[in-house]
Amino acid sequence: MDTKRALSALAALAQDSRLAVFRLLVQAGPDGGMAASKIAEALGIPSSSLSFHLKELTHANLISPRQDGRYIIYTARFQTMNDLLEFLTKNCCSGQPCDLVCIPESESVHV
Repeated sequence: MDTKRALSALAALAQDSRLAVFRLLVQAGPDGGMAASKIAEALGIPSSSLSFHLKELTHANLISPRQDGRYIIYTARFQTMNDLLEFLTKNCCSGQPCDLVCIPESESVHV
């Protein structure tokens, strides 16, 4: 991923509704996806606003729409997500194997 594409993806995700939509589609999985009406219902986003957010995420190549009968199903583009993560962490630990050495214990995320 080049810098221009990374900035486009980060800009698209730098808005609370778009980030929520993307996270919901990631949860739905690569073979799942959701219709816009289901996304709107799950997140409580008005349809008029949601269409704008879906367009922005599509232009940033973070989601893909596909026609399924009379519905458009949106799916997260996992390859773009992985490429962005790789771009952000490419120089982690000065190019050495990381093993979470870069993240102090007090800052690590516990699930």
